[in-house]
Amino acid sequence: MAIPVIDFSKIEGDERAKTLAQIASCCEEWGFFQLINHGISEELLERVKKVASECYKLEREPGFKNSKPVQLLNELIEKKSDGKVENVDWEDVFLLSDENEDDWPSGTPSFKETMKEYRVELRKLAIKVMEVMDENLGLPKGYINKVFNGGEDEQAAFFGTKVSHYPPCPHPEKVNGLRAHTDAGGVILLFQDDEVKGLQILKDGEWIDVQPLKNAIVINIGDQIEVLSNGRYKSVWHQVFATPDGNRRSIASFYNPSLKATIEPATKSIIQKVEKEEENPSKYPKFVFGDYMSVYVEQKFLPKEPRFQAVKAI
Repeated sequence: MAIPVIDFSKIEGDERAKTLAQIASCCEEWGFFQLINHGISEELLERVKKVASECYKLEREPGFKNSKPVQLLNELIEKKSDGKVENVDWEDVFLLSDENEDDWPSGTPSFKETMKEYRVELRKLAIKVMEVMDENLGLPKGYINKVFNGGEDEQAAFFGTKVSHYPPCPHPEKVNGLRAHTDAGGVILLFQDDEVKGLQILKDGEWIDVQPLKNAIVINIGDQIEVLSNGRYKSVWHQVFATPDGNRRSIASFYNPSLKATIEPATKSIIQKVEKEEENPSKYPKFVFGDYMSVYVEQKFLPKEPRFQAVKAI
């Protein structure tokens, strides 16, 4: 079983209706899909791969060798324990955003310039993907983006890019690459390694590999899209397993609501196929995204349904 692959260029052509239907099916049945021909140049993507890998080697690798996951794994091996390292991930990670630009890695040639250019293109793609979701859900164009911006047209929504590497692990059976979770925010756009696999999603009770596909952008749905769609689209559990070989690169960009944005099901507009609003009641509470994040940071790796109940009580 493979993750669906969508040719995004066809959204503008004669096959628009078919492509919209394919994306709707992915959002409803998978929560994950891969985009090819998404409009981001291969030349830029190759530069992103290059600077990300160089940044890890030049600026991050020495620190990872002394990191908590490595120390805990070494202690476990020294004790000859049959146990597993808990509550940490075999991952080197840092965040890029407009707000922390002064803290971006500065020791890797062209890193800042390349990642700034990449983030501009990814933000545009995120907005296009949300507009497709708007259309498929019967919402006005720009609805999701406006909600994420707190009801304004200004750029209040948060757009962050998580740059991760999963180095080779000598005992992958004893540690998680990244523990299973759903994503808290809106739309996630992942540029993953096209050689070293490791990402899996939970589909019908089974963990399935997200197959590496050169220069594709993997899209997945966050918890807030699930709420806005009143459960029609669902965020999906995913994880990364550690491997003994290869240094897996993962660059995930998150288009999330502003912390002040109010999130609730768009039930008045999502009444497709039903005649009365009462037949499609809200399945999720109304809340402020910042309150949801306060709950999420404590419960990220726990079942997601209690998060909605917890934020309801705030």
